[in-house]
Amino acid sequence: MLTRNCLSLLLWVLFDGGLLTPLQPQLQQTLATEPRENVIHLPGHRSHLQRVKRGWVWNQFFVLEEYMGSEPQYVGKLHSDLDKGEGTVKYTLSGDGAGTVFTIDETTGDIHAIRSLDREEKPFYTLRAQAVDIETRKPLEPESEFIIKVQDINDNEPKFLDGPYVASVPEMSPVGAYVLQVKATDADDPTYGNSARVVYSILQGQPYFSIDPKTGIIRTALPNMDREVKEQYQVLIQAKDMGGQLGGLAGTTIVNITLTDVNDNPPRFPKSIFHLKVPESSHIGSAIGRIRAVDPDFGQNAEIEYNIVPGDGGNLFDIVTDEETQEGVIKLKKPLDFETKKAYTFKVEASNLHLDHRFHSAGPFKDTATVKISVLDVEEPPVFSKPLYTMEVYEDTPVGTIIGAVTAQDLDVGSSAVRYFIDWKSDGDSYFTIDGTEGTIATNELLDRESTAQYNFSIIARKVSNTLLASKVNILINVLDVNEFPPEIAVPYETSVCENAKPGQIIQIVSAADRDLSPAGQQFSFRLPPEAMIKPNFTVRDFRNNTAGIETRRNGYSRRQQELYFLPVVIEDSSYPVQSSTNTMTIRVCRCDSDGTILSCNVEAIFLPVGLSTGALIAILLCIVILLAIVVLYVALRRQKKKDTLMTSKEDIRDNVIHYDDEGGGEEDTQAFDIGALRNPKVIEDNKIRRDIKPDSLCLPRQRQPVEDNTDIRDFINQRLQENDVDPTAPPYDSLATYAYEGNGSVADSLSSIDSLATEVDQDYDYLTDWGPRFKVLADMFGEEESYNSDKVT
Repeated sequence: MLTRNCLSLLLWVLFDGGLLTPLQPQLQQTLATEPRENVIHLPGHRSHLQRVKRGWVWNQFFVLEEYMGSEPQYVGKLHSDLDKGEGTVKYTLSGDGAGTVFTIDETTGDIHAIRSLDREEKPFYTLRAQAVDIETRKPLEPESEFIIKVQDINDNEPKFLDGPYVASVPEMSPVGAYVLQVKATDADDPTYGNSARVVYSILQGQPYFSIDPKTGIIRTALPNMDREVKEQYQVLIQAKDMGGQLGGLAGTTIVNITLTDVNDNPPRFPKSIFHLKVPESSHIGSAIGRIRAVDPDFGQNAEIEYNIVPGDGGNLFDIVTDEETQEGVIKLKKPLDFETKKAYTFKVEASNLHLDHRFHSAGPFKDTATVKISVLDVEEPPVFSKPLYTMEVYEDTPVGTIIGAVTAQDLDVGSSAVRYFIDWKSDGDSYFTIDGTEGTIATNELLDRESTAQYNFSIIARKVSNTLLASKVNILINVLDVNEFPPEIAVPYETSVCENAKPGQIIQIVSAADRDLSPAGQQFSFRLPPEAMIKPNFTVRDFRNNTAGIETRRNGYSRRQQELYFLPVVIEDSSYPVQSSTNTMTIRVCRCDSDGTILSCNVEAIFLPVGLSTGALIAILLCIVILLAIVVLYVALRRQKKKDTLMTSKEDIRDNVIHYDDEGGGEEDTQAFDIGALRNPKVIEDNKIRRDIKPDSLCLPRQRQPVEDNTDIRDFINQRLQENDVDPTAPPYDSLATYAYEGNGSVADSLSSIDSLATEVDQDYDYLTDWGPRFKVLADMFGEEESYNSDKVT
């Protein structure tokens, strides 16, 4: 490297002094990189190709950067062998900077730099030169390319492009721990001289850090640097070129180094004993005090865990860590009572959560302190002996019966009397009362378990000395059942029996239900009443499992004889007092097939031939109803027509004239006058004008006592007669009607035999058998019915 630099400097001196030109044979051989030959066409010579020797060849020129001379800087000289000094050759220059940076003398071929050059801006220029005939402008030689290289000088100081730097290193690191590597850049030519050779050094930051002069790596220079003593360091780094020799240029940068924390310090309590005062009324889970241990470390290395050392009173308290302040928050786990214990003492241990095993040898990373808690007396409300009172009372218990009592005491030092009250918000109906002094609870109303089975209300206890201090307790009263309701059949049963039933068959299973709260093991018994056990058609079989079966006692049943049977069943319970009830079951006789499947239970099926369908039966009944409706309508129209004819045939039409077409009717046959007005002596109208009254139909009983002679009615009739006699506007007749005492409304009743009370039992239907086979079914039915009615037994 040194030999090359010396050779370059020597060449620059020779060129700058004009001692050598590129056309000299010695320089040509020194700078030429490769001898070359070209073929040139010269005017006036032979037209065929001729090998011609090139007259000048060169590689590059040098020019010094930052030239400050008053004259243009000489670079070099171009010359052609064809130039005889007669001025016939012209030299031209083209390429980078031609005419602006470099100029050439067209006659002599001298090249000059006309302005100062900066190698860091452009290190070299590529140009092309050519020699031409000044008259013909034809090239005398081929165009050649050469380079003008800018020679470097030390005009740039080293620069830290990434500065200022920020670095960190753990505290307590050993000597030589890596911190950071810095790098400076010099714009000078690193291939020429020492202008770009940089050396690093520390100007500020000893003796804590050191730097490698060649690589720029910064390392720690002192052992066990403590962050808690000093955390931030500012180091000034210098980079100098020329290998650090005198006259070199230098640049500086700042490196800010921070010592990161490690867990090298245990937590410490600032005092050994902490005193706390806590009111006895403090709630469970509330914070009653704070203690703090100091750890000079930072971040997670300063996180502290607090624990209560098992001992006296420690089981009543708990301690947790406040993550923000790293304080130990003491909380209450159980209630405090000044009257029971006035002070507690226990120890608290503080330790680091994240330990660094490198520093275990320094000692345990924890500390302990004593906590003394004094309980302050607070006036408290009365305290009930139980958190919940449960009582029981039988329903229908007499009013005023005591069913239980509650007890509350004042546990403060100066004990006070207590008074009891029912919280009316929870017992608004006032079913119970309480003795304010004794706390006994009594019934205030009759209780019904079936209405309300349980009562839930609250009782308040207040101190006499301070009525603002009160406590409350819940009372749960269960109403016990008394056997007051008899058992009954659980559900209504649709019971039926086949006509072809055999004795001993169970046709229905029944069960019982009791509205009382049946105790465990409640038993119901089923039986027939004594009067129904005489020749019964059915009996009751008790299965002894709260169910019973209805059992047949006859061999076959006939719907024609009796369609429905009413069976009384007596059900008793087993509670005290025993309650029983008689339930009547309806049993319907149905027609069944041989397998016992019911075919029909309808009444009309008795009178129809076997096999007639239900649809056909409904159609027949519908036809009968329609025929009956037509007959009734026809009779009504006919009767109305006769009445209209009779009325229109009379010449003297008088109102209140009643025509009777049939017998009877009595007072109820007229609508001409309200007979009730005659029987009410208080009915006296102010309007004397006669008016007809249409009475409402009266539903009178069939039998009534004869109307006694009433003078008031007779006087009322006479008065109306006199009014009509003296009234000139009244027609010459009155509106009184005379009735015979016959008909439904009459005392003598109706003389018709239509509504006779005689029954079919008095009738003899034997003559139906003489009418032939067509009336055989009717004769059998009425003949058998007479005998069945005499044998009916339930």
